[in-house]
Amino acid sequence: MISRTLTALLLLSASALAQNAPTLDETAHFLAGMPVTGVLEPLTHDPAWQEHAQAMNEAWTRKEHQQIWPIRQWMQANAPQYHRSNDTVFYMFSGPDFLYASIFFPLSSNYVLAGLEPIGNVPDLAQVPPEMLHADSLRNSMNSILRFQYFITKEMRTDLGRGNISGTLPILYVFLARLGYTIVDVTHVTTPAEGAKITFSGGEQPQTLYYFKTDLSGGNNAFLRWCAARRPGLSLLKAASFLLHGDGFSGVRNFLLQNSRVIIQDDSAIPLRAFPKGWKVNCYGRYVPHKDEFQKYYQPDLAALVSQSEAPLGFAFGYHWQKEDGLLMLATSEALPALPAEEQPQKVRVRK
Repeated sequence: MISRTLTALLLLSASALAQNAPTLDETAHFLAGMPVTGVLEPLTHDPAWQEHAQAMNEAWTRKEHQQIWPIRQWMQANAPQYHRSNDTVFYMFSGPDFLYASIFFPLSSNYVLAGLEPIGNVPDLAQVPPEMLHADSLRNSMNSILRFQYFITKEMRTDLGRGNISGTLPILYVFLARLGYTIVDVTHVTTPAEGAKITFSGGEQPQTLYYFKTDLSGGNNAFLRWCAARRPGLSLLKAASFLLHGDGFSGVRNFLLQNSRVIIQDDSAIPLRAFPKGWKVNCYGRYVPHKDEFQKYYQPDLAALVSQSEAPLGFAFGYHWQKEDGLLMLATSEALPALPAEEQPQKVRVRK
């Protein structure tokens, strides 16, 4: 009798805890500094969270004005068929940067992000003492991408390992919440590499985001074969440390060229000379040479192409944080259809 009573109490307690646990979406809103209801609402009265929310609101407002809306408008004018496509997005060397994958390709059915950053953890925030939440660490890890348009890897890895909220998962939560999506499910996966699978909604159909912690160097591997089964791809490369300029990452470079309908990138990704015959490379913006450790990757052929008709891109892209210095390369393995007469695309330099 005592055993049955104890069992019943334990089950009742577990049920109560489950009912009181915040939903995935509530957790994402809390981390993003957005209004939240439910069990986490009392925590939003804490001055530290309110400071976090104010800082995030200000940073996001700037981001919308400087990057999100200009890029969306640019895509609608210059590459609408890819902007509206539901093909798989491949974003190699991305880390947790779901933000730009969504800005360029908002309707994709599957997003595949890959990097070396840890997957991390998002605990039940209702069970974490407020002083242990470390929202400032989360915000610090996102500081560079909110201010510029890329993560500073060394800084991010330092911040991603601090506190109870760690790794790429909480950053992905923040981006999903701030972009207006609802997180439906989060699952840990081990195939084709260690990672996380996030199902979310907000459009006409449910969408899926994968993040894999995997080394992209070397040749063909299980991860790239898994990706190939989900082609054709809409590929994004940005602030890629010029890794694809050498032979050490020829496998992923060849994969992207063989499995992408379009590749949107800056000059730090696939070099112009590596695009095979049949690819059409459209250049928008200015080509500004890099300094310091990236100076050796200067591309004379790209400089000559861009100089034919140089015009500002209108938003920063890649390593250059000034919008006047942005360069975007839109490479396609198929002919771009003619745009409607009323649409006004950017001036473009084309290498066939």
